[in-house]
Amino acid sequence: MSADDNRLITEARQGNTAAFGELVSRYQDRLFNTVLRLANNAEDARDVVQEAFLHAYQSLHSFKGDSLFFTWLYRIAVNTAISMKRKQRPVLRIQPSGEDKNAIDPVDPAEASQPGHAIEMAEQERRVHEALSKLSAEHRAVLVMKDMEGMKYEEMADILGVPVGTIRSRLHRARLEIRDILIQQDKREV
Repeated sequence: MSADDNRLITEARQGNTAAFGELVSRYQDRLFNTVLRLANNAEDARDVVQEAFLHAYQSLHSFKGDSLFFTWLYRIAVNTAISMKRKQRPVLRIQPSGEDKNAIDPVDPAEASQPGHAIEMAEQERRVHEALSKLSAEHRAVLVMKDMEGMKYEEMADILGVPVGTIRSRLHRARLEIRDILIQQDKREV
C-alpha cells in the first residue's frame, strides 16, 4: 500500500471525511470503469460504485492493510455488483437507452477509413454485451476480471474470496456458456 493511501486511511479512521474523499477521488473512475463491465448500464454502475464507497467507509476499521486498498475496495464493488445482479429481474430492451447508445459505437480513427468497420465492431460489441448480460453474476464477474481486466487468478480469488480452483472452474464454465450463447445468436441471425 502506498504511504499516501496509508496516511489517508489513518486520517479517515480518525474521522477526517476529507481524507476519505481524497481516496474516493483517487479511485472512483478506475472502479467505475471496472464495474461498468459488470453492470448493464452506467446508472447501475454509478449506484454500485457509490454503494461500494459507502460500505468501504463504514467498514474502514476492518481494513487490515494486508492487500492494497484498491484491491479491498474492488472486492467490495464486485460483490456489490453481483448482489445487485441477483436482485434484478431480467429486462428485455428493444433499443439501447441514452448512455448505452454511446457505449456501442467505438471510435477508432485508424480504422475509420474502412467502410463498414465501425458498424461491424459496434455489432460485435453489442453481441458480446448481450451475451454477457445472459451469464450468471458469478460467471460474468470472472470473465470480465480475467478476459477484460487481465487479472491474475490469485488476485481474482482474493477479491471474490474463493479458492483459485473455483475461479478456474467458473471461468471455464463462463467461457463455454458465452460461446454457446454466441453460437445461438448466430443461428438466430441466419
